[in-house]
Amino acid sequence: MSGQDVEIIGQEICYQGFFRLERLRLRHRLFAGGMSPDIVRETIEKGDVAAVLLYDPQRDEVVMIEQFRIGARADPRGPWLLEIVAGLIEDGETPAAVACREAMEEAGCTVTDLLPISSFYTSPAKTSQRTHLYLGRVDSRNAGGIHGLAHEGEDIRVVCLAAGQAVVLAEQGRIDSAWPLVALWWFARHHQEVRQRWLAESR
Repeated sequence: MSGQDVEIIGQEICYQGFFRLERLRLRHRLFAGGMSPDIVRETIEKGDVAAVLLYDPQRDEVVMIEQFRIGARADPRGPWLLEIVAGLIEDGETPAAVACREAMEEAGCTVTDLLPISSFYTSPAKTSQRTHLYLGRVDSRNAGGIHGLAHEGEDIRVVCLAAGQAVVLAEQGRIDSAWPLVALWWFARHHQEVRQRWLAESR
């Protein structure tokens, strides 16, 4: 089946703010044949995202960020999550360009090489947003401090971790946000291969 097997009967914007809430009335083709009855679904829309795990092959460490997340406000450990750099893709921008821009804005790092990891739906039951995920090569020697855009209310602390330590934190559940988990699982499989390649290229 394809997108042609979905009939949009009605669509309205219920809320427009930090995100957009849309309500759709639709029908779709059924696996058993025929069409479904009319159903109503709400979606939360903010646009696609570029996210990047920053890695320094010379020091064998990753650069991550810690910031407040409203969705984790009831977490007993507190709503400050260890994450990777990410940002919304604006009209006319490429995911790769956004990954590089956000690396500078949120972590003060210049990306010198970028490897695509994956592109996937963030949460397709409630949004059409796709995440474009990368591994970015950086020099982490001067990484640190507090970053973010004041007019966006960002208060971001840069955290440098040994590559192996970051993977262990993910395994222990101390990193529990989707983007860094996907990136770190990929990184755990390809860590040595990528490191050797990037070190060879810098000789």
